Amino acid sequence: MDVPRRGLRVGAAVLVVSFSGTGCAPGDEAPSNEVDASEQGLDWGHSLLAPLDRETLRQVIIELPDATAAQVRVQGSAGRWLGSAGVADLHTGAPMPTDARFRIGGLTQTFTATVLLQLAAERRVDLDRPVQHSLPGLLPPYYPLITVRQLLNHTHGLPGVPLSTRQPEWFFEHRFRRWSPRELVALALPQGPRFTPGTVQEYDHIGYLVAGLLIEKITGRPYGHAVRERILTPLGLRDTSVPGNDPSIPGPHARGYEALASADGTQRWVDVTEANQSLTWAAGEMISSTADLDTFLSALFRGRLLPSEQLEEMFTVPDVPSAHGGRAAHGAGLARYELDGVTVWGRRGARQGYVSGMGATRDSSRRLVYAFNTHRMGHARPVLADRIIATTFAARAPRP
Repeated sequence: MDVPRRGLRVGAAVLVVSFSGTGCAPGDEAPSNEVDASEQGLDWGHSLLAPLDRETLRQVIIELPDATAAQVRVQGSAGRWLGSAGVADLHTGAPMPTDARFRIGGLTQTFTATVLLQLAAERRVDLDRPVQHSLPGLLPPYYPLITVRQLLNHTHGLPGVPLSTRQPEWFFEHRFRRWSPRELVALALPQGPRFTPGTVQEYDHIGYLVAGLLIEKITGRPYGHAVRERILTPLGLRDTSVPGNDPSIPGPHARGYEALASADGTQRWVDVTEANQSLTWAAGEMISSTADLDTFLSALFRGRLLPSEQLEEMFTVPDVPSAHGGRAAHGAGLARYELDGVTVWGRRGARQGYVSGMGATRDSSRRLVYAFNTHRMGHARPVLADRIIATTFAARAPRP
């Protein structure tokens, strides 16, 4: 469905912004869902963080460059802040709620990694065992041995799937096609290995397609069943789902749009809310809400989902170069971000019409989940995301 260009201007003119929050006064106890860092043997993240700047967060979220809507959730020892802005539907002008569901893209990989690490804790998979031993015939014999750990931390060297998924025209033509993960892997393999496994880190979805296949081989069930049984149900994540071949988003949600140039040079917005997500499968197909993702992130960092040995895999970044310059930043299902002296662990995700992210200090004392309804497929992450991240995790000013 096409939406005229004027729809966005109308939406901006009737922009509805809502905020809510609770705070902890100095000396108050942290909320009951916070981790006790002294028990974990960790340094409090908020010792490095500036006080939560709610006013700046309010100002930042009002601006929506390259997005029709946004929702942000910040929680931790400094209290909670919720904000939403923009419109959930360009046709109706309905305001964006703070509990809308959205496609989480690459954040799915944290769920997939958690399940595989749970299986490692149960000794049903060995992280140092070559994938080829568990999935014989999936990779050609001329491929070097790739360990399960290398799948999870993106040092596997597998080539990417050669499909133009970021090109709007290609996506519009294929958005309802169903792809199998084995079909996608088979499309990629003729390119040959990108590098010797374990020597370079290069982020790509294909490693988590193979990880999903490995979960299915070990459990004998669809990977989505394992996610629901091991994570969603125990944590009560009712807004979170593994859609499979269902192209819709259940429950309250904002519509996703992408900008497309018309023949006369003008832009129109195409509604891309409904789309099959089999192209990303265990690497990017899931749906969630900011509340559910915060619950998941808190439980994960507090050790409720993984024993300490397996949880540490998520925070272990291999000491190798990144294929895109600099050094590696990804562990198993999480990435490390250094922000002016503050270390944040999390993930970023993007699907057509939706951009999201989640992150926290290692002790979980401050957590952020955001979701934007962007309309710039294939472009860089919205500036809004960088502003929200920088404001949430701003470092405490040094003492004079």
